[in-house]
Amino acid sequence: MPMVTRRLRDPDINPCLSESDASTRCMDENNYDRERCSSYFLKYKNCRRFWNSVMIQRRQNGVQPSMPTAAERDEILGA
Repeated sequence: MPMVTRRLRDPDINPCLSESDASTRCMDENNYDRERCSSYFLKYKNCRRFWNSVMIQRRQNGVQPSMPTAAERDEILGA
């Protein structure tokens, strides 16, 4: 598996892995009809927007790593 693909499949690097998989699965099941999968795309977009804002905030506060690990994300979502 190429390095880029491996990184995108890593849950510590990609916080929206489940949303990405769900939208891809929807496209496969609906013969790539984008209108039928618009809710999945919206969930993915909202996920990326949320975690991007968290990453920016952590960078501004000097927290490393800028993207929280999978365990830290569960705590953040719980709060």
